[in-house]
Amino acid sequence: MKFRQFKFWLVLGAMLCAACANERIMDSANSLSTTANVSNTAAVGNAATPANVAPKLELDVPYVPTHETVVDEMLKMAEVKGTDILYDLGSGDGRIPITAAQRFGTRGVGIDLNPERVKEANANAQKANVTDKVRFIEGDLFEQDFSEATVVTLYLLPDVNLKLRPKILDMKPGTRVVSHNYDMGDWEPEKSKTIQTPNGETHYVYFWRVPEKK
Repeated sequence: MKFRQFKFWLVLGAMLCAACANERIMDSANSLSTTANVSNTAAVGNAATPANVAPKLELDVPYVPTHETVVDEMLKMAEVKGTDILYDLGSGDGRIPITAAQRFGTRGVGIDLNPERVKEANANAQKANVTDKVRFIEGDLFEQDFSEATVVTLYLLPDVNLKLRPKILDMKPGTRVVSHNYDMGDWEPEKSKTIQTPNGETHYVYFWRVPEKK
């Protein structure tokens, strides 16, 4: 009888050990499966979001070309000459510096944040045969140095004009500044003009000179 009881407990112990071993095997398998799934998910995520996708360019000002009638008035109001250095802030397709170079031989630099516009402007300068006079660079207006300018032209937005105003007021006294459509807040313009373009649109041109430092 004692031998039968001993045999019973021996068999039961063996069965319990086998069950524990099976449980450990299943846990390991599940762990490996989970790890594999995580790796696969990460791989799928990386494939769906390629590292070489460029972030969307955030522009302060939308691109709207200045009508040639307005360009003419801006250059006239600023009394642009061949001896001037003209900086166009937010130069778009480059028409203002290119026109000044063609008519007066003015040296000019255009600054724009959009690389496509810079590429287009440089191509337009090449077509107009004025690459010896003008160049266009990609850059942030708030970081670029345009202190050598004798004339500054701009067609931006009211809030951008106001942010640029301290930098412009810090330029050489007498520097001429002309803006299409938008003023400089409480900095009163020396001259302003309303222009009607051939397509019936109304535009405004404002002119200032940087004052002497107080």
